Amino acid sequence: MPNSAPAPDVIVLAGGRASRMGGVDKPGLVVGGRSMLDTALAAVAGLGRTVVVGPPRPDLAASIVQTREPEPGSGPVAAVAAGLAALGDELPTHVVILAADLPFLTDAVIGEVLRHRADFDAVFAADAAGRPQYLIGVWRYEALAGRLRELGSVVNQPMKALVPRHTNIVALAGVDDCDTPGDLDAARAALAGAPVRTPGHHGPLAAESPRNVSTPGASGISISGAETPRPAETRTPADSTPLPLDRAREILCQSLSRLPEHQCALSTARGAALAAPITGLGALPRFDVSAMDGYAVRGDGPWELRADIGFAGGQRPNGLLPGEAVRIATGAQVPDGTTRVLRDEFARYDGRLHRIPETPERSDIRRRGEDRTPGDVIAPAGTAVTLALISAAAAVEVTTAAVRGPVRARIVMTGDEIRSTGPLQAGQTRDSIGPVLPGLLEPHGVRTVDQVHLRDTAHGFDQVLATATDCDLLVVVGATGGGAADQLRGALDRAGSRILVPRLSLRPGGSTVVAEIDSTTTVLGLPGNPFAAVATLLALTPALVAGRTGAPPPPQLIGPLHNAAEIAGPVARIVPARYAGPPAGGWIGDTSIRTAHLGGLIDRDGLVVVPADARDGESVEFIPMPH
Repeated sequence: MPNSAPAPDVIVLAGGRASRMGGVDKPGLVVGGRSMLDTALAAVAGLGRTVVVGPPRPDLAASIVQTREPEPGSGPVAAVAAGLAALGDELPTHVVILAADLPFLTDAVIGEVLRHRADFDAVFAADAAGRPQYLIGVWRYEALAGRLRELGSVVNQPMKALVPRHTNIVALAGVDDCDTPGDLDAARAALAGAPVRTPGHHGPLAAESPRNVSTPGASGISISGAETPRPAETRTPADSTPLPLDRAREILCQSLSRLPEHQCALSTARGAALAAPITGLGALPRFDVSAMDGYAVRGDGPWELRADIGFAGGQRPNGLLPGEAVRIATGAQVPDGTTRVLRDEFARYDGRLHRIPETPERSDIRRRGEDRTPGDVIAPAGTAVTLALISAAAAVEVTTAAVRGPVRARIVMTGDEIRSTGPLQAGQTRDSIGPVLPGLLEPHGVRTVDQVHLRDTAHGFDQVLATATDCDLLVVVGATGGGAADQLRGALDRAGSRILVPRLSLRPGGSTVVAEIDSTTTVLGLPGNPFAAVATLLALTPALVAGRTGAPPPPQLIGPLHNAAEIAGPVARIVPARYAGPPAGGWIGDTSIRTAHLGGLIDRDGLVVVPADARDGESVEFIPMPH
């Protein structure tokens, strides 16, 4: 590489939607024995600072700066702008910008592009057909920053909109990208047997992903596997004894890997938890203000009333002299010299202002800092980011904070028989729970990033797990039992997953499994039965969120179940319930359940967890049903 000028910094774009490949995490796909993100990092290993823009990747080296666009998926220009901002105030003369879907990229290609940078605002590589690759280029920093300023909005802008006039195009080999499943197959075939080098990562590589990735169909994304992944060490515990629900929740709260912390606007972080305490930057109130509509007065009355008026947000009235008063509104800054605020209802005016006899003598002034002073702790680490927290922080000038989360989920519906849209064919059934799962997750602060449909194949789950680096939670519906089409547990074994909850001692929901894969993504495998899937999702999601974000789990709602003996059995059960109403309070549970659909929840208030052999009137946990 040239060394006559300072080494440029690097921005690697590792996000995007990958819509032509079914929404998979392209940078994480393995080609030639390493991920395409590893290939990009290897090509720029000798340069300056490196920023990776995209979802959090815990296995990247600490020296690599990670950041995300303010709106993930908002296009390459938005990603470039985020990467440039992450470089901070120490500005380079040149910046290399790369995509992370270039399986043939080498340091020689980067060196050749850099060699041609003199006298140009930007230099781009071109493929064999002469097509410019705007995401293999080197930019003069001032030219790049200037174009970003000129664009105004960077959201959903194509890279062509960013290209300056004074550019150079260099035709080079090895600059082809992977935009389609066919490109991916061709690249893997061309690089079969190539040596592996993986700078920038600390963990093991994911197994080579299956090749057959079909584009979205009528029922979402359909992924089928054709290759058997390399075997991985299995870390499934030998003890697969079903766990009681409370024990499973305890394990999830204590044993799940925490999400990486990142700085963001609190207004965009609902569902996250504070990674560090937040302290006030300003006083609350910022200055002495009137607590009531009335009159600011000085001294004991009666008072001479001035003509000026103090309004909230308006100009502060001039200071009061002894015996003076001024009309004032709630929230207005009181003038200097104010002794108290006399409420309207306590005042009488007859040419002079008087306090009505026998009315209370009150200050009715909120003094500066009486609620908060600068440096006061507003909320400790681990506090969930709620509307109340956002408002309380904004009141003391805090609008950003270090947080973990919110948890991003991908929903995976399984089964050849499931169809979400279009006419049903012989043997098919309508997906009746996939559409409602995002709404059930959202009240717990979990954001659904996408939904996919996985067919019943021997190794389809291997690719789902290998490409799950762009989400924090995989919610898999079905394939958790022991039937011929239930493949999730085998895939978790092959991926070397850490099994946290092998099964639940709960009916329905016993086949539930919770695991963590090498990317630290949590896998929640739910039964395929609609009621069982929804019931266990609602029962476990608060603990999953607490474990990933560090927030405390919410307190349980406990009350009497009046007909517990009719419902209880030898194993804990979870059933629909309705509020019993006054004067008894508590709940009445359903004694029988139709589990193949959610019709039984239409007029129910939620679910109750009924302990084994419970008696009438016994206190049980109630789980509200989002509506």
